[in-house]
Amino acid sequence: MEPAYLSSSGESASSQQGRAQGECTTIHYPIAEIAPYINWVYFFHAWNFPARFAAIAHVHGCDCCRAVWLADFPLEDRQRAAEAMQLHKEAQRMLTDLESKGFRAHVRFGLFDCNSENEDILINDCRLSFLRQQTPPYLCLADFIRPVNAEGKQDRIGIFAASTDEAIEHSFDGEDDYRHLLCQTLADRLAEAATERAHQSIRKCYWGYAPLENLSIADLHAERFQGIRPAVGYPSLPDQSLNFDLNRLIVFSTIGIRLTENGAMQPHASVSGLMFAHPEARYFSIGRIGEDQLLNYARRKGRTPEEMRPFLTANL
Repeated sequence: MEPAYLSSSGESASSQQGRAQGECTTIHYPIAEIAPYINWVYFFHAWNFPARFAAIAHVHGCDCCRAVWLADFPLEDRQRAAEAMQLHKEAQRMLTDLESKGFRAHVRFGLFDCNSENEDILINDCRLSFLRQQTPPYLCLADFIRPVNAEGKQDRIGIFAASTDEAIEHSFDGEDDYRHLLCQTLADRLAEAATERAHQSIRKCYWGYAPLENLSIADLHAERFQGIRPAVGYPSLPDQSLNFDLNRLIVFSTIGIRLTENGAMQPHASVSGLMFAHPEARYFSIGRIGEDQLLNYARRKGRTPEEMRPFLTANL
């Protein structure tokens, strides 16, 4: 299997430590390297299968093992389980085909010195603004970064973006609707799998705050590692306009990601977000905010409340 390779920074494994502040790295992953990191629960969810059917991904490929797995389902569920089995088999074939065609997934990340100031994180001359929960425990992502007045010491934050070759999404477009949709859903999962693989390397080598980590892929999917990796658009980061700020710091176009006027990423199979190392960092949902929070947030971002309102519709 051809290994992932680095570009842009030209960084080798022996020079991953001690990097200059804000230096960015791009990693290009062959499909075969990241396929084991796919979270099949979300793949099957995209096809409207309950999570229990995703267990087929962990069953040995021989006919006997697959038959035993199928027999464990109640009679009324076996037809659906057989469909899930066939879908997984076709997905595996498609992954092999994508690998043979040389398609890749790409991750761009940077590690930056920073401090927090109330609900903002300060990176050089860039200010990343966040929202705080208005219900207990009143969390904000900036809480997991050392405050600016903490004995003059700086903290560190990771910023990432990941995507796949855009051609994957357009495979079989106008030719075979089923295979076209299969490629689209696999592209989404491959972008997430590349992020999982890269985050593992970042914790152990690039950032190096967990060099002795030894987790299985199941452990990774269960998020048993130290720190968190909230993605833009998720409950703790609902404002998609944050992509414009992250883009200025790590340059999404390096891996072929374009931003629309509302901050959406293209190709669709793309993900971006932040990485925190704090051992007590955890995921949460911002939930509802009031007009006063909207006004404060817009002011900190240098925008008007009306400019920010479309990005926070679900939280108002």
